[in-house]
Amino acid sequence: MTDDARYAAPPADSPYGQGTSPAQGLPSSAAPAPGAAPVPDSSYAPPSPRGEWRRTVSVFGALLSRDMRVLLRFPVNFLLRTLINPFMFVFVFTFVYPKIGAGSFGAVHGQNLATVALPGLVGSAIFFQGLNGVALPLSMEFGASREIEDRVMTPAPFAVTALAKVVFSAIQSVLAAGIVFVLSYFIPETPVELDVANWPLLIAAIVLGSLLAGFVGLFLGTVIDVRQVAVVFSVTIVPLTFLGCVYYPWAMLHHIPWLQILVLANPLVYVSEVLRASLTPDLPAMSVAASLPALIAVTALLGFASTRTFTRRVLS
Repeated sequence: MTDDARYAAPPADSPYGQGTSPAQGLPSSAAPAPGAAPVPDSSYAPPSPRGEWRRTVSVFGALLSRDMRVLLRFPVNFLLRTLINPFMFVFVFTFVYPKIGAGSFGAVHGQNLATVALPGLVGSAIFFQGLNGVALPLSMEFGASREIEDRVMTPAPFAVTALAKVVFSAIQSVLAAGIVFVLSYFIPETPVELDVANWPLLIAAIVLGSLLAGFVGLFLGTVIDVRQVAVVFSVTIVPLTFLGCVYYPWAMLHHIPWLQILVLANPLVYVSEVLRASLTPDLPAMSVAASLPALIAVTALLGFASTRTFTRRVLS
């Protein structure tokens, strides 16, 4: 049988239907010549950029909604994790210290320790709530539970999954900051002198600090082996706190110039100093022109680095 005979149109009563090839069941006009490459299906059209964007936003919202539902199912765990650290900070430094006669300890420019430390206490509550909200769960998801495999199966870039975890932790950090403000109103033995001179700056400090904490947690959760998480936390939390300008303004470190420069490597310093500039403008603090751009830059840098390490960890 010749090639022309094999690809000839079948009769009208052929089971393949009129105008189809018995060899392929395709329209005879689309039947490829012998040895020719198959013709691609032109009916598929890639999704438009707008469709891709909507799908990404939908995936992001679904991931965030999932975490929120899990959080609301265990409210006691969330409240304990959110309340304990801020409560202990505020209770010890603003109630216990004045009660035992150490109220003048840590005073700066005539302001008591409660006033001096409150911006730093807010910053530390934001920082460690965000850190714990990402690093510890992520280490478990990459470890025994392998839950991360389900998350990255979503039809969106891996960075979207990472960003959803950071935003979820940032929401918890904002709540922790609000709790510190409430506690500072009821607990301190001596009144806390706050003067919010710049509300936009305060909001920017809380939002940026919350995102920064989440990105730090994302970075640590993806570069540290799950078996080393406890060790790393025990080694890093104390230095981050005591060298993060929580209990003293950065400007007061001019008496120790080498330490004033060294602590600039601590991201908590910029959170504390921007909060201090917005809450206690009468106290010495790092210039907003320096602290705010530094906070933005550190947040962007850690955001880029942590999403890269997250992607590499998923693919490894």
